[in-house]
Amino acid sequence: MSRQIEILPSILSADMARFGEEIERVKQGGARVIHVDVMDGHFVPNISIGPPVVKSLRRATDLLLDVHLMIENPDLYIPEFIAAGADVVTVHQEACRHLDRTISLMRASGTEAGVAINPATPVETLSEILPLVDMVLIMSVNPGFGGQKFIPYTLDKVRQLDRKRQERGLDFRIEIDGGLTPDNVADAIRAGVDWVVAGNSVYGSPDPASRVQLMSRLAQEAMLTRA
Repeated sequence: MSRQIEILPSILSADMARFGEEIERVKQGGARVIHVDVMDGHFVPNISIGPPVVKSLRRATDLLLDVHLMIENPDLYIPEFIAAGADVVTVHQEACRHLDRTISLMRASGTEAGVAINPATPVETLSEILPLVDMVLIMSVNPGFGGQKFIPYTLDKVRQLDRKRQERGLDFRIEIDGGLTPDNVADAIRAGVDWVVAGNSVYGSPDPASRVQLMSRLAQEAMLTRA
């Protein structure tokens, strides 16, 4: 598993009629992972895409697909998203009654397994599961919509998680999603983040490739000062 710093453009913020072109634009800027937000209108107040779209994205690109399931009953759909071509699948702690079993389901399939927590969910709720996951996603906005403002206290949660990672000698990746821009990406990296999801910040800019390059540069510079 790689702990390399990455900027992940979120396809939710792209032009859905031109997904292939939109992916190619950010690939030219150095993006190596595409973040795919899946919403069901129940766990979050929005509906986005399902396995058929992920399958289409898989045909359109060789970049890694980081699929974030903001859905209820994720166990029912995980196999479909894996079959569609997801490289990383992340479920929400808040949506899983039996999180250990869900993580085991993903790991058995050979895909990387991630778990996400919402802004108000304590890091401690993940204590037992940390040795089993490849990635933990800290939501820095309340999930459901793009374009929201970054919630600053979520960086404290990143720091807590990073301390646990170091103290326990674990190697899971820390991802953050929501309101990340060139103005705060360095703060996120210094707090302990490895993967930064950027939606409107990338696809809302006139030149998505240049925006990926800028955020990547700022993130790499911040990494040099990370304790």
